[in-house]
Amino acid sequence: MSPVVVTQALTKRYGPRLAVDSVTFDVRPGEVVGLLGPNGSGKSTILRILTGYLQPTSGSAQVGGFDVVTHGLEARRRVGYVPEDVPLYTQMRVTEFLMFMGRLRGLDGAALARAIDSACDRLALGPVRELLIAKLSRGYRQRVAIAQAVLHSPPLLVLDEPTNGLDPRQIIELRGLIRTLAESCAVLVTSHILAEIERVAHRAAILLDGRLLTIHTLASSGIQQWLRVRVRSNDAQAAGDAIRRAQGVQAAQQEATSNDVSTWRVQVLDPHGTEHVAASLCNAGMGVVEITEAASDLEALFLQLTSGQTQGLAA
Repeated sequence: MSPVVVTQALTKRYGPRLAVDSVTFDVRPGEVVGLLGPNGSGKSTILRILTGYLQPTSGSAQVGGFDVVTHGLEARRRVGYVPEDVPLYTQMRVTEFLMFMGRLRGLDGAALARAIDSACDRLALGPVRELLIAKLSRGYRQRVAIAQAVLHSPPLLVLDEPTNGLDPRQIIELRGLIRTLAESCAVLVTSHILAEIERVAHRAAILLDGRLLTIHTLASSGIQQWLRVRVRSNDAQAAGDAIRRAQGVQAAQQEATSNDVSTWRVQVLDPHGTEHVAASLCNAGMGVVEITEAASDLEALFLQLTSGQTQGLAA
């Protein structure tokens, strides 16, 4: 299938400042791609170009096969956009707001009613459909924002920092919603939290100073943790075998050995992976010196690529 998003040497200047520097990437149907980078890396500028708020200085971007400049209206019709600061009309009820947004997108009559019912069903908005948006929690407001973005069944859904301001339960629920929505469209998402991208995205595009450093393929397991395990044993191979036997262990790689203590980097796909690894080693008669959380592949890669050049992540 053809990509939903294609950029070629996409470049944007603000006067003398180069905000986006010859960025090339694509997003395929059914795929979630995350944009990662520190302040000023170009993430928001790329989103604004794709959604029609800005024009590139040079290069090109297409959405659904339509150039965002030469066929801007057709490209925008194929985008559902949820900005970081969602502009909701809080004096409206949920259904009223969705009717208003649907009409702006050319929906009417039975088609509009079906679109609203479908969006409310997908976003689990049934219990709050007749409530004022001002009365909703932050989590429900975010769902309403996403609902208006998918009313017209766009091939591309763009989410800018969608978990900002949500509590832990709402964040977990939103992850599931994003995966479900990706079954019917491509999703481009930004986040300043690496772990959130790692849990929902298939690929992560790492940006720095407007340049695309790499596109990294992710496991997107939903439950993924990296551990650093130090084991006291005269047989490092046996220690590795014991770790790999533990429930939920996906991979184990030896990092170092000092005297009778070996150090392992372990990937677990189980919320109780630490306990399972410790129990397996103890059952094998080995001493557990230490188990700590380790940087994930994405975290390690990000730090490696941006070392000494970041002041923290941002939108």
